[in-house]
Amino acid sequence: MNKELIWVVSLLLIAIALFISGKLRMDVVALLVIIAFVLSGTLTLQEATLGFSDPNVILIAALFIIGEGLVRTGVALNMGDWLIKVAGSSETKMLVLLMLTVAGLGAVMSSTGVVAIFIPVVLSVAAKMGSSPGRLMMPLSFAGLISGMMTLVATPPNLVVNSELQREGLKGFGFFDVTPLGIVALLLGIGYMLVARFWLVTPGQEEGSKQQFRRTFRDLIRDYKLSGRARRLGLRVGSPLIGRRLDDLQLRERYGINVVGLERWRKFRRVMVPVTAETTFRARDVLLIDMSDSAVDLREFCSEWLLEPMILRGDYFSERARDVGMAEAIIIPDSALLGKTLGDVAFRSRHDVSVVGIRRRGEVLEGKLTGQPLELGDTLLVIGDWKKIRAIQQQKRDLILLSLPAEVDDVAPAASQAPHAIFCLALMVAMMLTEAIPNPVAALIACLLMGKFRCIDMESAYRSVHWPGLILIVGMMPFALALQKTGGVALIVKGLMDVAGGKSPHVMLLCLFILCATIGLFISNTATAVLMAPVGVAAAHQMGLSPYPFTMIVAVAASAAFMTPVSSPVNTLVLGPGGYRFGDFVKIGVPFTLIIMLVSVLLVPLLFPF
Repeated sequence: MNKELIWVVSLLLIAIALFISGKLRMDVVALLVIIAFVLSGTLTLQEATLGFSDPNVILIAALFIIGEGLVRTGVALNMGDWLIKVAGSSETKMLVLLMLTVAGLGAVMSSTGVVAIFIPVVLSVAAKMGSSPGRLMMPLSFAGLISGMMTLVATPPNLVVNSELQREGLKGFGFFDVTPLGIVALLLGIGYMLVARFWLVTPGQEEGSKQQFRRTFRDLIRDYKLSGRARRLGLRVGSPLIGRRLDDLQLRERYGINVVGLERWRKFRRVMVPVTAETTFRARDVLLIDMSDSAVDLREFCSEWLLEPMILRGDYFSERARDVGMAEAIIIPDSALLGKTLGDVAFRSRHDVSVVGIRRRGEVLEGKLTGQPLELGDTLLVIGDWKKIRAIQQQKRDLILLSLPAEVDDVAPAASQAPHAIFCLALMVAMMLTEAIPNPVAALIACLLMGKFRCIDMESAYRSVHWPGLILIVGMMPFALALQKTGGVALIVKGLMDVAGGKSPHVMLLCLFILCATIGLFISNTATAVLMAPVGVAAAHQMGLSPYPFTMIVAVAASAAFMTPVSSPVNTLVLGPGGYRFGDFVKIGVPFTLIIMLVSVLLVPLLFPF
């Protein structure tokens, strides 16, 4: 072992020790690695910083932006709703369904892309279920890695070993040849994660994940005694409301009825439209109303105005939190509202939101609110379009908006652009499947189209990229080149042949898997496949056996990058959102890698005989 190799191995061990200790951020360690390689002369500046121009880094950054576009348009949140609808409150069902979905999608598109897209979905789902994100993020990453075993095109290592077979003049693998292995691995992964999830979150983390630092719709409904006041009414044919302006009807003054939302048919579906004093009702509109006066007979009101009561799910529009916003605001000194009633100042016309509750000195005012003179210190509960509520927060003219409820995190500011976001995603997947355009370029095209269709803006696009994760990937890439230049990889490969070359084929498969998994701790799984595929073919020829089981074990081992957060970009992506430490991946990943190793060594020869 030469001095240069000793230095590279030492630096690698130091980096791993720093990762495990957690005393320095992982991205800081990665930058220090680049500096150490350049100052020591092991790599040139161009070689050490090659990762900054790596297409995969660009691809990962673009996929973060695409994932944010899916969040802003509500696509990701709707996927989360679907998962919750199917799984209910069962974390077990959620985990199973999540892993099946991710593995299925990852079979035909980039596993990194699938995981990046599902990260916001998992965060949303975990928040709604009151569960820790850490219990679902690692199952997400494991499913992404397992998806590489589902089809030939699911991951680059599969294509690398297939190309090596073809270079040897042999027929390559079929599209679904690896699928049986992938299905077994997925079933094992689901079973394993159902148990291992309990090891992922410490009691302190679990408790912290359930703490509510912000008020919710449920809190506001309780505090302002709104339960039972909400109604959903549809306009019948010939209703006197059709063609009338809301402000002209004086529904609040006459009946204590406040229209806080409006559903309207557009392009064959109902959508929420903001309600203002100038809103004119149309046929087939559906009104969301607040009835503050309990003395009003709803049946009589509906009969007079030809309205039809309709089903409203959830208590006081809590199920419509993405469409109908709610927040508390306090009256400021010298406000034009002081001493005047809501009717005097035409509050709805002034702010385009409605007041549905007033708290004065800790007590909720009941009955009709329009005739109540407002006092300094009154807290108003306003309801309406989220954009109008945020406008109050920015203007601070008469009111100061208190902290927004937790449901604001689920609001999709570009919900109307959801079809365009789905189109951009589908176009990107199609371009990746055809391989007519490089994957990074396909992702960049999708990003630009999302900007064109206003699914995302520049500020949210740059903010969505997880820069520490990218820097970590960039900083670890030089190790692959350094090990090659100093002869480290060649030395390891030679040792493998000396140890297992003359023994049982199953022993050689076992050694190949262990070596691939070990090298994969330090370099990418694609680079591992590039280095080990020729070794697998050579070992088969030397033993006089078929090369197919040996190359397949290389492909499977390269995809089994479960043991560290730097083994694969998939693991790196969930590191921050899951709140994991380096040791979490070691604790969970090593046992599962051993399981996959044993199953692969036994199953591969059955599928691909020696």
